[in-house]
Amino acid sequence: MAVSKKILITGATGFIGYELLHHLLPQKDLELIALVRRQSLEIPSAVTQLVIGADSFPEGVTTLVHLAGRAHVLKESSSSPIDLYRADNVEFTLSLAREALARGVRRFVFISSIGVNGPSTNGTPFNELSIPAPAADYAISKWEAEQALIELLRGSDMELVIIRPPLVYAGHARGNFRRLMKLVSTGLPMPFAAVKNHRSMISLENLVNFISLCIEHPRAVNETFLVSDGVDFSTAQIVELLAGGMGNGVLMLPVPPILMRWGARAVGMGGAFEQLCGSLRVDTDRARNLLGWSPPVSADSAIVQAGRDFRVLQRRR
Repeated sequence: MAVSKKILITGATGFIGYELLHHLLPQKDLELIALVRRQSLEIPSAVTQLVIGADSFPEGVTTLVHLAGRAHVLKESSSSPIDLYRADNVEFTLSLAREALARGVRRFVFISSIGVNGPSTNGTPFNELSIPAPAADYAISKWEAEQALIELLRGSDMELVIIRPPLVYAGHARGNFRRLMKLVSTGLPMPFAAVKNHRSMISLENLVNFISLCIEHPRAVNETFLVSDGVDFSTAQIVELLAGGMGNGVLMLPVPPILMRWGARAVGMGGAFEQLCGSLRVDTDRARNLLGWSPPVSADSAIVQAGRDFRVLQRRR
């Protein structure tokens, strides 16, 4: 079958990009190109690799999916982290978009963050009409990138699709979700029985499915989407599902959340506590109604599978 679409992906060796590549590879009408900082043996041989600064931007790209950027840094050492976030997440994004525009790329899919809307919700879920209120440097840089892209592409022929996912999880996830899985794997009692929060998340498989839909769906043009698994869980429920996947029992203790918050702040982990035990809910109606999308994997089974995969990975180490 002749190739009809040429897809350029940045961040192809990352957590989301690597999964997206493998999701798209079976589609024989696609030519996949990975824009990388250096050649990588992790990328399948069927994918063309272009090195930033060494190789020229290819002709004939129909869609660019931009996943690369500076993500959350758990132990920040820079005296001015916002400048680093802006360099990677705003300036590089804009330079890439300008090049894509000059080369006639039809669609630019930008993976942003739910942090653009804010760090938490209080009763009402975030939706596409919610007023942005980014707090962390990472979220601020993503919001600035969104606005810069909208301004750059205003009146142009290149279509823009913005996706703001919440926490993306899988058995090989990094960051705070990996910390939680590691904690659950110990079999120790968990202090979350009294935490009555509601968190929206999205499995890696479900997010990749949505991104692939946005690559060509005609109704995604110049839209912003908030996506999740469509089910909100408390931290205690997440822990129980992960433990089930790991084959562990879990004893849940009713420690008052205010005590955990004080303890977390005392050791400089206040932000991590809020991400773990605060509420952040996402309304996905627009993605469902406008694009007809529904998550292919149920949230319960995806979290259980994450626990199962984490256990396997730990045994291999």
